[in-house]
Amino acid sequence: MIDASAPSELWVERAVERSAAVQRSRSRIANQVRLMLDTARRLIIEKGGDFTTQELVAEAGVALQTFYRYFASKDELLLAVIGDGMTEACDHWAAAVADIPDPLERVRFYITAPLERLGDDSGDGAGVGFIVSTHWHLHRIFPTELAEAEKPFVELLRAEVRGATDSGALQSQNPEWEAWFIVELLRSVYHYYAYAAQIDDDMNAVKENLWQFCRTALGAPRA
Repeated sequence: MIDASAPSELWVERAVERSAAVQRSRSRIANQVRLMLDTARRLIIEKGGDFTTQELVAEAGVALQTFYRYFASKDELLLAVIGDGMTEACDHWAAAVADIPDPLERVRFYITAPLERLGDDSGDGAGVGFIVSTHWHLHRIFPTELAEAEKPFVELLRAEVRGATDSGALQSQNPEWEAWFIVELLRSVYHYYAYAAQIDDDMNAVKENLWQFCRTALGAPRA
């Protein structure tokens, strides 16, 4: 017989989850964090990394204690900005690749799409140098968390490599590792050209050579 006077912790938690006050609190937290992330991205476009926590909270219109309620430091905020940007980019690329029926072309798209931001003078490309320099700084402090933030892209590429292998378009021996190695190679190319003086003339050649190298490594048949 159930003792109605002593509900289990599970039912207590469910009741709390349904609480309108809890939902409003979560919504408020999400809005505050989103506001700070969006503000940080604007400041990065304007100043690179040369902004202070005080400038951020003033621009966002939140209290300093609100910032420290969600982020232990500016570095932790920057980690969140990179993770947020990666998630947004992956959503964009996944939507774009949905219109590409050829499995090999889908893999090619994922390998070359990140390089499109290089040399871009719009907001999308303005923070490239900052992202590259900050990546190595954060890698020393948050190696596990940074890898987790970048994981969505690795998973997207892995899924496409598996799909292309299953269809016979590729003969990948180990999609898990090969996709990871390709992402590391892509990062090296991205980081190199982030500070190149002139990239417009040869970026198409870079993307083509990168793709030909990767397609051979993945066991694609000769064109």
